[in-house]
Amino acid sequence: MPLKPEVSISVALATGTLVYAIYQNATPSLADIRTADQFNADVSATRKAAAWTAAAAVAGISLVSKDPGPFVVGGGMVIAMDWLHRHADMVNPLTGRAVSDDLTMSDIVPATTQQDNPASYGYADDVAAVA
Repeated sequence: MPLKPEVSISVALATGTLVYAIYQNATPSLADIRTADQFNADVSATRKAAAWTAAAAVAGISLVSKDPGPFVVGGGMVIAMDWLHRHADMVNPLTGRAVSDDLTMSDIVPATTQQDNPASYGYADDVAAVA
């Protein structure tokens, strides 16, 4: 039998808060993750541990309460927190932008800087060939 609506909302919000608390205690702060090296193995490991712990907590609360509210709110919170931490781990601390791991530094240098002084980036031959 599902919970009463006023109880279901409270349990759902408490589940979302529990997921937030798990991520706050199991992972470094988002600011610390953004300033660390990209695709840090330790950050990835703590993020995965937090995701599994939070998912288990959401599943347990949902099964015990026999109500979909905690599953929807808690599951949404797990997805949101995991995405925030994944994105922060993808940010290059030198540029402040998230880039994939297959790009090199020359791929992420702003184009206006390259055009201002192409010789400083080793693109002088490319510019001369185009011109």
